[in-house]
Formats: sequence, structure tokens, C-alpha cells
Amino acid sequence: MPKMKTHKGAKKRFVVSATGKVKHKHAGTGHLAWRKTTKQRRQLRGSSSLNSADARRIVLALSPGK
Repeated sequence: MPKMKTHKGAKKRFVVSATGKVKHKHAGTGHLAWRKTTKQRRQLRGSSSLNSADARRIVLALSPGK
């Protein structure tokens, strides 16, 4: 059987913390941010964690051997 591969798109966008939470960057900050208010841009800074239902899918995409 062929080996399972890590999903490269997920690898670039998510990181799994030591406690098992999946951290990600907020959407909507890449470009065209000038049309958002200063409050919106400020609140999109930093990272947040996914809920458990979505986190399970991402962990499976990141772990090639499981």
C-alpha cells in the first residue's frame, strides 16, 4: 500500500499545540484590508484555536501515518 501523505495546504496554515489544540491565523487579513475598519483589523490580529469538530479533521490531514 502507498504511504499516506501530509496535506501540504493544512501544513502551511495550521499548527497543533502541545495540548492538542489547533491554532490558525484569522481570515481576511491577507490583502484588501484597507477597506476594513481599524477595529476589524485590530481584532483579526494574532491567532485563535479551532473548535474540536474542525480540529479533528485538521489533525488527520496533518498526521500522515495515522
